Amino acid sequence: MQKIILYYKFAPVADPEAVRLWQRALCEKLNLKGRVLISPHGINGTLGGDIVGLKAYVKETKEFPAFKGTVFKWSDGSSNDFPKLAVKVRKEIVTFGVPGEIKVDENGIVGGGKHLKPEQVHQLVKERGEDVVFFDGRNAYEAKIGKFKDALVPDVEHTRDFVKELESPKYNDIKDKPVVTYCTGGIRCEVLSTLMKNRGFKEVYQMDGGIVKYGEKYGDDGLWEGSLYVFDGRMATKFSENSKDIGDCTHCGDKTSNFENCANKACNKLVLLCDACKSSDLCTRCKLLAKKL
Repeated sequence: MQKIILYYKFAPVADPEAVRLWQRALCEKLNLKGRVLISPHGINGTLGGDIVGLKAYVKETKEFPAFKGTVFKWSDGSSNDFPKLAVKVRKEIVTFGVPGEIKVDENGIVGGGKHLKPEQVHQLVKERGEDVVFFDGRNAYEAKIGKFKDALVPDVEHTRDFVKELESPKYNDIKDKPVVTYCTGGIRCEVLSTLMKNRGFKEVYQMDGGIVKYGEKYGDDGLWEGSLYVFDGRMATKFSENSKDIGDCTHCGDKTSNFENCANKACNKLVLLCDACKSSDLCTRCKLLAKKL
């Protein structure tokens, strides 16, 4: 039986290259595929493989002093959801483009938002009502198929676009409100909440464990709606049979959660397509160009 694990740990890493070599050898030994990023700030990974191999990986990784206490999230899937194994050293384990602004110690990121477990998020909403702002910490296309109800979705195509977005005046009216940041597994919000506080947001929270942990707790019976975009061969996953599609098909407008890559290899942008329109697997722009030709 196979599964997928997702995890991250912010902690000082004195020699990222040595950690990369160890992690690469460990994954190869256990026949795991996926992606592992290491930086001076810590580690971030998504791996698929046999459960026995994944358990061995978890055990050995947690024995490394800096990664002790790492929380591993388990999800349906397999090594076949990844084309290969990639283990790399980067300046940041999440590329916001401001490595010098991030400070970590043995407790994680210094100066981030307050962590809220799913039930604490509900309590905050109960106490503060409509003042609470849900702030999507993902790329805008991810929110097309799933997000928290009435969430604010920043206009960003890449994580590195967030700094410019936060420094624009468009969010001045929420800087004094309780803001709950959320992302897939929590890692992007670790950094995002810090950047927000550094730019004048007064009351910043982050959803502990991200959308994944929230979905495990409440499924589709809470504040979440739609499907969760994931960065592997599955493209999207649902929390229950009660999940509804909120995305709009690029060509006909019907509701869907199905992303496909544009058939034009030079474009390759993600396109939302319902089952009926899958045969026309070009984005709107490429479809118009094809008609002109």
